[in-house]
Amino acid sequence: MDAPKGQPPGRRLPLAPRPLDRPHPSRLPATHPGRERILAAHAAALAAGEAGYPDPDTGLFVLTAGFLARRGTCCGRGCRHCPYIDDPVPEAS
Repeated sequence: MDAPKGQPPGRRLPLAPRPLDRPHPSRLPATHPGRERILAAHAAALAAGEAGYPDPDTGLFVLTAGFLARRGTCCGRGCRHCPYIDDPVPEAS
């Protein structure tokens, strides 16, 4: 997913109205099989002030919402913990 609808990447945006430890459902659905492990790794990295953490399943480096918020802009690359995206989640049909 790109930058929030109607917003170009790199533009300064307000943070979404949710805690930094709670990702937008479109980025990490409640049904994701590794959700609890991911949220635990993210919480540990946030608490330690780290920029990111290795994904528990793939080992890829994932940036934290705290790091992304400090950066101040949305890059539009679909980050798992993007603190800017606040689009409504479409209902399943």
